[in-house]
Amino acid sequence: MTFADLSIEQDIVDALASKGILEPFPIQQQTIPLALTGQDIIGQAKTGTGKTFGFGLPLIQRLGAAPEPGVKALVVVPTRELAVQVTEDLEVAAMNRPTTIAAIYGGKAYEGQIEQLKAGAQIVVGTPGRLIDLQRQHMLDLSHVQEVVLDEADRMLDLGFLSDIERIFQSIPEVRHTMLFSATMPAPIVALARRFMSRPVHIRASDPDEGLMQANIKHVIYRAHSLDKDEVIARILQAEGRGKTVVFTRTKRAAAKLVEELKDRGFNAAAVHGDLNQEQRERAMAAFKAGKRDVLIATDVAARGIDVDDVTHVINHTIPDDPDTYLHRVGRTGRAGKTGIAVTFVDWDDLHKWTLIDKALAFGIPEPTETYSSSPHLFEDLDIPVGTKGRLPGASSHAATAGAPAEKRSSDRPPRDGARDGARDGSRARSRDRTRTGGSQHSSAPAPVSESPAPDATTGPADDVATESGATDGAAKRRRRRRRRGAGTGSAEATASTPQGGSDGE
Repeated sequence: MTFADLSIEQDIVDALASKGILEPFPIQQQTIPLALTGQDIIGQAKTGTGKTFGFGLPLIQRLGAAPEPGVKALVVVPTRELAVQVTEDLEVAAMNRPTTIAAIYGGKAYEGQIEQLKAGAQIVVGTPGRLIDLQRQHMLDLSHVQEVVLDEADRMLDLGFLSDIERIFQSIPEVRHTMLFSATMPAPIVALARRFMSRPVHIRASDPDEGLMQANIKHVIYRAHSLDKDEVIARILQAEGRGKTVVFTRTKRAAAKLVEELKDRGFNAAAVHGDLNQEQRERAMAAFKAGKRDVLIATDVAARGIDVDDVTHVINHTIPDDPDTYLHRVGRTGRAGKTGIAVTFVDWDDLHKWTLIDKALAFGIPEPTETYSSSPHLFEDLDIPVGTKGRLPGASSHAATAGAPAEKRSSDRPPRDGARDGARDGSRARSRDRTRTGGSQHSSAPAPVSESPAPDATTGPADDVATESGATDGAAKRRRRRRRRGAGTGSAEATASTPQGGSDGE
């Protein structure tokens, strides 16, 4: 497509071509045809995306090939630098016409600017403060303005120019063609559009990743507790329709910790972060792309290298530092025209970061919903079956038997948690018996060590005895060592029948 295809007149097309500008950018393709008809437009685009020609070319063409002297078009910008840049761009487009452009901004002598106005400049590009200043001096007449543009309106509001903008609009005719451009669309911008525009059309133009994200991705923002995040993630990973998932962490340590936690819970997870060598990272990525792993934990360093079309979920375990990083992260899902879900956890200490991201990307969610793994809305928002827990069925037994000897790994063996609970109950009973007898070592009841499988007798129960009974004498310690030796050799019966008294207790 060329500018001529957008109905731009030939002398302007030739002026652009002389500077090597031949093809319009997306924002220009969308705004120029509408603007030429006099349609009020809200253009949402960032600086550097070509929006100056998007509003500048229609503005110049609508003024005519030979406009009369006097200000007919006004472009209001927030900074001096932008005023100079916009003026230079418009001068290029109007170089084959007698149309003149004056840059009006502070920090520069009045004389030159006033001379341009007196000479009959038809287009004024200026900052609010200097424009109002020249108005007060009766050097700037805005009563014949036909075209008005507010460029980077959100930045002007940030700089406190709202009252100045209102004053400027009071000085221009009510019947006019108005265009407003803003990178974000907060409430004050919407209010401006409603007050000063007539049935505006909202056009959003952005880079491919960002545009795809807005169209295809559902964004869910939660304020979560750091100690509950792993449980929440584990439940999200069991959502209906959940496919490949990327979880982003801020640090390498957090990534390494999370991948081990998810594996322990039964999930098929891999990690990509800076502490892994290149071969390990490539292997993890290959497994994820091939579907051998369906959960990938990654740091921001790896975000741009994840190009997988069938990622259904992106989870921000920790909030990114800025809007661009957020876009790069969540852009891993919703690719190739598919839909995706992006879940972001915001810690209490990171609310200020979310405020910046929310404003920059115009989510309109200044206060994320406080969410826990048991929150009903979590299950509703993400299609998680009610009653889902953060551990896959069978994951507990697998974790228990992973380090046990092969001959002990049988299907009829009780889970580790149950075994430990039984051993702990027996230990507590022995503890209470000794406490009631004043620490006597001649209990009439043998210790029920045989209730617990031998491998578990070596971990946990003895320590529980000491902790819960408060027994700290040397005799008690020697008895515990004796029980461990007996359990370690598999002589559970011998251990159970050994009198708790004896020489060790004397």
